[in-house]
Amino acid sequence: MNKILKLISLIALIVSIYSNSFSKENFFEEAIKLFEKEKFEDARFLFERNIVFNPKDANSYLYLAKIYNLEENQRKEEYNLETTLLIDPQNEEAILMLMEIALEKSNYDKVKELSDTFVQVCKKLCNENNEILESLKNLEPSNESW
Repeated sequence: MNKILKLISLIALIVSIYSNSFSKENFFEEAIKLFEKEKFEDARFLFERNIVFNPKDANSYLYLAKIYNLEENQRKEEYNLETTLLIDPQNEEAILMLMEIALEKSNYDKVKELSDTFVQVCKKLCNENNEILESLKNLEPSNESW
């Protein structure tokens, strides 16, 4: 009788762990589907829920930043991008988005710093860096006194 109880407990534990890990993945996948359907409020809820179960999921923070970008909430966008980079310092999309925010704020030093990092990690979006640096050249005040 005691062995049967232990076996049932073990099976219940395994099923619980399996269903919990499956639901975590399901939150992110479902959030992506909603994001692609432009149901941003529902997607945001599921990304946030995924973060509760998996706080080190950089992609959830990145997608939250994208949602906040679309909603023009720069403060929350920037917060989520910074969090993305804390978890995944080589996330080129997050670096690129932060460069665009810094450029918008005329924070040229930050753009150059992020650009240096971006050049070291870029694999897919390397051309984007050149476009931002070109924009920076056009916007940066010229220092004729130097």
